[in-house]
Order: sequence, then structure tokens, then C-alpha cells
Amino acid sequence: MRKSSGTAASGREKAYAYLRENILIDPEMQGRFLNEQELAAEIGVSRTPVREALLLLVSDGLVELIPQRGAYVPPVTGREISELMELRGVLESHAARLVIEQGAVPAETMRDTLGQQANLPDTLSAEAAREFIRLDTLFHQQLIDAAANELISRTYSKLHVRQILVGVSALFRAGGRREQVCAEHQDILDALVSGDAAKAQQAIDHHLAVTRDLLLRT
Repeated sequence: MRKSSGTAASGREKAYAYLRENILIDPEMQGRFLNEQELAAEIGVSRTPVREALLLLVSDGLVELIPQRGAYVPPVTGREISELMELRGVLESHAARLVIEQGAVPAETMRDTLGQQANLPDTLSAEAAREFIRLDTLFHQQLIDAAANELISRTYSKLHVRQILVGVSALFRAGGRREQVCAEHQDILDALVSGDAAKAQQAIDHHLAVTRDLLLRT
């Protein structure tokens, strides 16, 4: 009985992770319905764990269940983009103050992630864009995690799917955005290393505002 429960949980977790990391981060999936049977075959599990994973994603606000039609991936709205950037700004600025006060700035790990971003190939394929935004998300998560507040880290991590979605969209909407992102990240890192919390907050706010304005541009 215990083994069966564990297997069910592991199937659900596998489906949940796959949907978050491979399906929902694809901008083309917005506004479309998901096929449970096709997903089950793709993931290598039965339909039950896929259905359970979809229910978890409903609670995350990433999927909607439409009666008689199934699981729907709603487009990210302008309001959600603004709210996402606002929440990120609050969490990241708070983390910046804490790590500076505690002398816990993760300079080396953030510098390494930024280096990986800058060294990605120039070709902006969908795959390269997703990898760039994955590293972008990691850069910011490293700052959040360094604040050593587990609840804040978990809350920020839950934003992962939306961050990748809006980040990929931003990269394709403006030429040269990749270089700008790396420069803005460098400004954030320099402010953290200098121990200037006000400057770090200003750099974070600027970085998020540029992304928000780019995405809200019609």
C-alpha cells in the first residue's frame, strides 16, 4: 500500500515537473487546451498522474479546467505581467537589503551565472532564448536564496513558469535585449558587491521596469 502511494506521488511529481519545465514555458501554448492522453504518452505515465498534476497547476494559477473541454492554458495578461514585476521587485529588493546587511552577497555564484548568460551563442532560437531566461531566473533566485528565508525562496520559485514565459517574449520583442539584460544584471551585482542597498534596489527596479514596459508595449 505504501509502495503504491509512493509510485502514484512520483508519477504526479514527474508529470507536474514536466508540464512546468517543458510545456507551460512555451509561449505558443498560451490560449490552448492540453490533451491528457497525449501528455501521458509523452511523459511516460498514465492519465491519472497527469490529471493530478493539472490540478496542482490549477492551484498555482497556471492552468484552468473548463467543463467539457479540459485543461486550458490562459494567456498571461498585462495585469499579471505588472503584478509579477511588482512582486519580484518587493522580494528581490528585500533580499538585497538582507544579504548586504548579513555580508552574504552570493557574488561568485551570481557572477558565474551571468558569465554563462553572456557566453551563450548569438543565435536567438527558441531553445537558446529559453536557456538564456533559465539562467536569468537562476541569477535572481540565487540572490533570493542567499537571504536564507525559506518561505520567500519558495514563493519566488513559484513564479518560475511566468518568469520564463514573459522573459522569452521580451527577448523576441526587442533587438539587443540580451545584451541589455546582461548589463542590467551587472549593475545589480556591482551594487550588491559595493554594499549599497539603495543602489541595488534602484538597479533591480530599473531592470524589472524595462522588461515590464517592453512586454506591455502594444
